[in-house]
Amino acid sequence: MEELKKATLENKKSCSQCGAELLYKPGSTVVHCDYCGNDEEIIVNENGFEELELKPYLEEMGSLSHSEEILMLRCNSCGANQHIQDNYKSLNCVYCTMPLIRDDAKLESWILPGAIVPFQLEVEKSHSIFSNWVKGLWFAPNNLKKAALDLENTKGLYLPYWTFDAQLNAQYEGERGDYYYVTVSYTTNEKGKTVRKTRQERRTRWTYASGTINGFVDDTLIKASNQKKNTIPAKISNWNLKELKPFNSNFLSGFITEKYTIPLKDGYFTATKEAKQIAKRWACRDIGGDTQRVSNLDMKLSEETFKHILLPIYISSYKYKGKIYQFYINGQTGSYTGSRPYSYFKIAILVLSIIVVIAIIAMLSKQ
Repeated sequence: MEELKKATLENKKSCSQCGAELLYKPGSTVVHCDYCGNDEEIIVNENGFEELELKPYLEEMGSLSHSEEILMLRCNSCGANQHIQDNYKSLNCVYCTMPLIRDDAKLESWILPGAIVPFQLEVEKSHSIFSNWVKGLWFAPNNLKKAALDLENTKGLYLPYWTFDAQLNAQYEGERGDYYYVTVSYTTNEKGKTVRKTRQERRTRWTYASGTINGFVDDTLIKASNQKKNTIPAKISNWNLKELKPFNSNFLSGFITEKYTIPLKDGYFTATKEAKQIAKRWACRDIGGDTQRVSNLDMKLSEETFKHILLPIYISSYKYKGKIYQFYINGQTGSYTGSRPYSYFKIAILVLSIIVVIAIIAMLSKQ
């Protein structure tokens, strides 16, 4: 059995000019030296990323062939597993800001990422987006800006996901519904008199349908981390997977990497349910008509492969009056969303002002 190698994430690349640490430069394929300005190209595998055969991994065979060990820190507050590189001076959880103790780090095995969407936004851009968002908040407490705009709390994070590919074949039975309309009489009351009228009502004619569908299900995206307190909002989960690149650890330099906590077999279970929904949609399309019912669906998946991939976000976690708030930016597209506190004093003043204005208008209208 192949022995696990030391994590490539720990092998930081040094500048060939001055020996300082090189950091990935978002939106490029280079690592950059902040000390002397030297750029060095990241060599990306020209053969593309590898799809791993699913069955051997589910059967726990060959799981070491694409596995290594990685030094992970677990947050005791929210449970997030994070790999934090040495260039971060302050060790705090990206989700809840609680301190992390480097001495508690443990080596854990993981399935190596097969592909990555590198950051496209510089960290300075994320600071600007976050700052403008805070400044534009309505009904925010006056001292929120002081609490929130600590740029040390804004960090770039690679999130783990599984993607699954498969050839789908299914046989289905169901019904095709075609609409038709009939004229129906009814009575109604108009000006105290009962009158008879007609109207068109839609009905559905159902006929038996059956058939076979098949096709390729590509890159079913399943989240691979499961912190209940740290759900990534759907509003920023709009990565373009066509921009995936073969994994190279240099893309991670200067950023935090979260390890998957949802095992491959659980991710596969979720992907299978998603494939079932895809098959049902394909069956409905194949049935045709105005509406459809699928009563039986016998689905088979073959040629199944998977990838462990990493996707980029920026997180600004800040504490206000003892409560944690978070702001998220998609590190590829720039879409953003966040949670925030409200000043109930300001809201009350506005409500009272509206009541006063309405009262004044009412008094003037009586004169």
